[in-house]
Amino acid sequence: LSGMTEEVIRKFQDILSEKLWCLDTEAHALASLGNDVNKPISVDYFLYDRCYVIAMGASFYEKVLHDPSEFPAGCSFEELLYVATAAFEKKTGKTYFLHVPAFDYETYSNEIGWPEP
Repeated sequence: LSGMTEEVIRKFQDILSEKLWCLDTEAHALASLGNDVNKPISVDYFLYDRCYVIAMGASFYEKVLHDPSEFPAGCSFEELLYVATAAFEKKTGKTYFLHVPAFDYETYSNEIGWPEP
């Protein structure tokens, strides 16, 4: 990614944010808990678990997106969140990556995926 243009690095971050946002649903969150459904949902761990789903590739992502029961429990890949920043820093030598992604991917940001209380 660092060999690409700055525009491509930003686009990567935008696509990642969209995929994370799409997986941000109550059904996916509950499935990510596995057999421990009485455990509270951790906003951080659920985000990292969604990163894992994306890192496993397009077909796995699509399978989990359309069938939340396929969400793997206990698998995280937080490092995916930092790929664009690292690529930008390597590309430019700058120690900051100022880019607001297209989608807010923090847990509970996809209001469509979470029923009202």
